[in-house]
Amino acid sequence: MTDNLELSHQKMRAFQPQRLSAPRDFVMPDAVTKSKSALVLEIGAGKGKHALSFAMQNPDKHLVAIERTRNKFEAFEKLAGQQNSANLTPIHADAIAWIVHAIAPNSIETIYILYPNPEQHNPNQQWFNMPFFEFLLSRLQVGGEIILATNIEAYMDNAEQQAREVWCLPTIRSQVASSSQRTHFEVKYLARQETCWELRVQKPEGYQTRFDTWTIASMSI
Repeated sequence: MTDNLELSHQKMRAFQPQRLSAPRDFVMPDAVTKSKSALVLEIGAGKGKHALSFAMQNPDKHLVAIERTRNKFEAFEKLAGQQNSANLTPIHADAIAWIVHAIAPNSIETIYILYPNPEQHNPNQQWFNMPFFEFLLSRLQVGGEIILATNIEAYMDNAEQQAREVWCLPTIRSQVASSSQRTHFEVKYLARQETCWELRVQKPEGYQTRFDTWTIASMSI
């Protein structure tokens, strides 16, 4: 596993977390440092449909849900305030910088990336193609999962191939049930009778990245 992963790194430049400044007005949430619940992360939470539902249905887990776009985040934050779930922390920030500065290695149980921007004109910005993905894997617990959903088959084909060939991860690909309503995008696509895909990738025992012991404190060492 390690040998294959090291060979795969030759295909792309290394991610450099030390170059990323903290997001504006960054404050470390108590959920990250003090919560005794399993920690779950959502990247690109939109207006919060999945996050709000997940928090209600999983009181034993704490979800940190990140959204970069201001108008979407403001709508999400308002709904989160009304729901008042103690196990949900909405974050307005760029996900990459925030994760670098806030999330410790081997600390996240599940990461949701539901209907991300397909970046069809800039595939290097697709999550599974980015050097940052190695850093993201270092934050995931052994046995933890990254769950990706998209309605674009080519995006899913690429993600599945990258997961297997570059990141050397076991994968499970499936079609999203027509009754699923996790996000506003999912509701819209399924109502059009489009096929939506889900990919689950799991971090196996013994999996290694170059960031397994890297924390923001490493920058001062």
